[in-house]
Amino acid sequence: MPDQQTCLRPTAPGPRSTRHRARSLLTAAAPALGAYAAVRAVGLLVLWASASAAGKDALHLLGGRWDSVWYQRIAEDGYGRTVTLPDGTVHPDLAFFPLLPALERGLAAATPLTVQGAGIAVAWLAGLLAAWGIHAVGARLYGCRAGVVLAALWGAYPTAFVQSMAYTETLFTALAAWSLYAALRGRWIVAGTLCVLAGLTRPSAAALIAALAVSAVAVLVREWRAGERRGLVRRNARMLLGVCLAPLGWLAYVVFVAVREGSPFAYFDVQVQWGNSIDGGRALAAFILGLPFPAALGLCAALGLLGWLVFLCVRQRQPLPVLVYGIGVVVVSLIGSGYFGSRPRLMMPAFPLLLPPAVALAGLRTTLRTGVVVAASALGSAAYGAWTLLGPGPP
Repeated sequence: MPDQQTCLRPTAPGPRSTRHRARSLLTAAAPALGAYAAVRAVGLLVLWASASAAGKDALHLLGGRWDSVWYQRIAEDGYGRTVTLPDGTVHPDLAFFPLLPALERGLAAATPLTVQGAGIAVAWLAGLLAAWGIHAVGARLYGCRAGVVLAALWGAYPTAFVQSMAYTETLFTALAAWSLYAALRGRWIVAGTLCVLAGLTRPSAAALIAALAVSAVAVLVREWRAGERRGLVRRNARMLLGVCLAPLGWLAYVVFVAVREGSPFAYFDVQVQWGNSIDGGRALAAFILGLPFPAALGLCAALGLLGWLVFLCVRQRQPLPVLVYGIGVVVVSLIGSGYFGSRPRLMMPAFPLLLPPAVALAGLRTTLRTGVVVAASALGSAAYGAWTLLGPGPP
C-alpha cells in the first residue's frame, strides 16, 4: 500500500491547481477505491448466490423494498402519499428527505434506467465517492495506508449491504466525508455547502452541522484566549460563513414541510407518526429489558464495544470536526424511539469510529495480515447482509 507521501502529493499553484489536486487525490485513492469495490463485490456475489438459491431477484432486494420504495414513489409522483397501517397508524412520505428522489428522477430522465435502477446506480456511485472521501480523511490524518484500510473497513461494516441498496446512507456519507475533509483543509465554505446537501439527504445531518459549529466555536475561543481578539470575526469570516450555510439544507426541508402542512412543527409531527420521536434512549433501554437474558447480554456487549470505540476515538485525539461528527451520529442513532433494527444502519455513516482499528491494522507488519482481517470482515458482512435481505424485516 502507498505511504503518506505518495498519498498526498503537492500540486503546483495556478489556475488549474484544483483540477490537478482532484486528479492527484483520485490517483492516490485508487487502492482504496479498489479495496472498497472488492469488498462490496464480495457482498453482492454472496447476495446473488443466496437469492438465486432462494428463487429471489437480487436487484429487487436491493432496490424494490422498504424505504427504497418510498423514495422511488416520491421521485415519480412527488410528495403526498400516506399509508395507513392496520392499527390506524399513518405514515406520510414527508418523513423522507428530497435529495435522493431528485437524483433518481434526474438520472432516470437522462438515461434508459428505471427509477429503481437509477436509485441503485446513485447508491453505488455514492458508495465510491464515500470511500474516496473516507480515504481522503483517513490519509490526511494517519497516512495513506490507514486511509485505504479505513475505506475497506467501511465497506465491510456489518450492515454495509445497505451501501448497495437504493437508500440514502451512501449519499449522506459521501457528502459528510468530503465536508469533513474540506473543514480539515480550512475550506469552510465548501464544507458548509456540502453540509447543505447532506441536510437535504438525511436528518442525521444534525451531527455534521454540530461538528462544523463546535469546531468553529473552538477556533474562536482559542484565538480569543490567545489574545488575538482584534479582527477576530473578519479573520474567520469564511469559516463563519461556512458554518452559517451548514444548516440551511436541513432547515429548508423542515420549513417546506411546515408550509405544506400548515404547522411550524409539522416535520416533527411526521416523525412522531413514524415512531421516531427523541426520547433520550428510553426506548432502547426498554427494548433491552424486554429481551431474553442471553440476547440482552449480547446487545449490551455490542453497546459496550461501541462505547469502547468512541473512547478510542477520543484517546486517538481525532480532530474536533471528525470526533464530534462520529459521536454525533452515534448519539442521534441511539436517542430516538424508532425501530431498533434500523439503528446499526443509522450508525453506518459514523466512519470515524473505524479509524482506531484502521490505524492498528495499517500498522501490521505485512499487508497479508491486514488483508486477511479485511477479507474475513468482508465475508462476515456479506453473509449477514444476505441473511438480512432475504428476511422479512427492513434493515
